[in-house]
Amino acid sequence: MGHTTLWLIAIALYFLPWIVASVTEKRNKAAIGVLNLLLGWTFIGWAIALVRASMKDPPTPSAR
Repeated sequence: MGHTTLWLIAIALYFLPWIVASVTEKRNKAAIGVLNLLLGWTFIGWAIALVRASMKDPPTPSAR
């Protein structure tokens, strides 16, 4: 494997929470992306972003 491939894999793993949030169409995917960008370098920040990306969205309140 080349160095470029390893860097691309590392970047994809770093942004995995944001990728999961985008693929699953989370309502707060921008917030998850910012959290991942700013605190993803810590394992706790990355894990929190991944948990938030994996959680089910609450139902939207119905308008009356």
